[in-house]
Amino acid sequence: MNKTLLAVTERIRQRSADSRGAYLDGVDKLAGRKRGVERMGCANVAHAVAAMPANDKLRIVEEKAPNIAIVTAYNDMLSAHQPYEGYPALIREAAHALGATAQVAGGTPAMCDGVTQGLPGMEMSLFSRDTIAMSTAISLSHDVFDAALLLGICDKIVPGLLIGALHFGHLPCVFVPAGPMSSGLSNSAKAKVREQYAQGLVGREELQKAESAAYHGAGTCTFYGTANSNQMLLEAMGLHVPGAAFVHPHDDLREALTRQAVSTVLSIAPKANYTPIGRLVDERCIVNAMVALLATGGSTNHLIHWVAVARSAGILIDWTDFSELSAVVPLLARVYPNGSADVNQFQEAGGPGFVIRELLDAGLMHEDVLSVAGASLRPFARVPALGEDKSVQWQDLAPASGDDTVVRTAAEPFSATGGLKLLQGNLGRAVIKVSAVPEDRHIVEAPCRIFDSQDAMQDAFKAGELEKDVVVVVRFQGPHANGMPELHKLTPPLAVLQNKGFKVALVTDGRMSGASGKVPAAIHVSPEALAGGPLGKLRDGDVVRMDAVTGELTALVPQAEWDARGQAQITAAHAYDNGHGLGRDLFAGMRRNARTAEEGAITWL
Repeated sequence: MNKTLLAVTERIRQRSADSRGAYLDGVDKLAGRKRGVERMGCANVAHAVAAMPANDKLRIVEEKAPNIAIVTAYNDMLSAHQPYEGYPALIREAAHALGATAQVAGGTPAMCDGVTQGLPGMEMSLFSRDTIAMSTAISLSHDVFDAALLLGICDKIVPGLLIGALHFGHLPCVFVPAGPMSSGLSNSAKAKVREQYAQGLVGREELQKAESAAYHGAGTCTFYGTANSNQMLLEAMGLHVPGAAFVHPHDDLREALTRQAVSTVLSIAPKANYTPIGRLVDERCIVNAMVALLATGGSTNHLIHWVAVARSAGILIDWTDFSELSAVVPLLARVYPNGSADVNQFQEAGGPGFVIRELLDAGLMHEDVLSVAGASLRPFARVPALGEDKSVQWQDLAPASGDDTVVRTAAEPFSATGGLKLLQGNLGRAVIKVSAVPEDRHIVEAPCRIFDSQDAMQDAFKAGELEKDVVVVVRFQGPHANGMPELHKLTPPLAVLQNKGFKVALVTDGRMSGASGKVPAAIHVSPEALAGGPLGKLRDGDVVRMDAVTGELTALVPQAEWDARGQAQITAAHAYDNGHGLGRDLFAGMRRNARTAEEGAITWL
């Protein structure tokens, strides 16, 4: 086993000893109770089964058959979640065949960040995660279930479901994905049209045509953003049926995997090989997820989300842990925006199973962990196939990559490190994803230009005011200020400036996911400007140094002058606009209570 991996894991274990111990005490207390229908009053039970068929009532009340909760994030606004429409009926059918029952315990909201990018709705996106967690808890609060199947895929939905499930840590849980959409217009071609549109070289009609060719059917978007990173991490945590992540929604294997999820969750339910999710998700499991993220160049959103997920299980992690792991975890995959391939090509080249096998064999993952497939992560190093009897069969992967431009062995990685760096200095702590950034752009030192919104930055770009070496600072974008929206609208103009030969970088207390691509971006700057963070001390023209080699994020201002400076204040009109209209008023309490990005931006502590 890699020494750094072991050291980081042990440090997390020691740091979390008290909170993890208290959490597990709670899990054991709940696990030791009688089953719901035996524990509850007759009226409670009658309400719980009132609408069920007579045979199901008999199974639950008299035969004490297992009852599976289905928590679904179905809606047909999200292309990735549209296939879930028919899953409850399929799951009930599969449960009946195995002598069990299943009920839709509840639904969770699921918003599409692709629809809300650059719009007011994006300011509710981050907090939708905790809303989903709470709605998951409400769904499971009926407390009549022996296990749970969690139906969700996209950005905030999987972390939210996982946080909610971990607050019911005594329940065995399996996540049920639905797969990616088929490949359309390539991600690189789509990005090119976006840059052309930003320069005024093509019109809205051409842009709409390109976007519609890229996003064209059911399934997750095919780039390796937060949604698909979610699926990789769940595989690495052992929470899927092995290999379920990237099988297409309409593939016959997808239905077989969904049926297998029912069988799997029943196999780890009480009176079987009992594996509650609160025991499964331990510090080794969390480290495995962190390693998988780094080895595949996944979404930086998970430096926020998985901090919150870990905290839900009593485990405390921070960005230093990620950074130290990144220094020893090799980059094994290049999927857009880290490369030109999409997730379908990633799957064909070996996918999650190949990456997990390579990491296990290299001693860079904990193998001896609980998973829904047993007391080992090794089953997740194989790939599923459809047997002649329509059941799922697992096969070993070939030793070599199916395409070494997309995925590689640990012996011959794309790079020796995971491409994630912690930046710190007098501007605070931030992270940068450099796996797609050219090496000659890892250090940028230039005068800064400060904006309080991405719209203001775009206006300056259109006016030609940024045609120079520049560090673009977009502040008042943190959880307290406006819910920490993703700032993807900044990417095309920054890419245009960089392509013209200027040295450019972005510094922000907002989020960028992995969409900054080839543009160096110090994101999630903590503490944020509205909470008194040092971004508020910056002034237009200050020289800022971003150094992804040494891990430096510094304003090159004389110390005496820096110490004497006051904080810039957001205007009252801007602050009002950030928090009002289109439902944003309802999230004022979350903005007020949110912890820092490095603390997971959680709102429930």
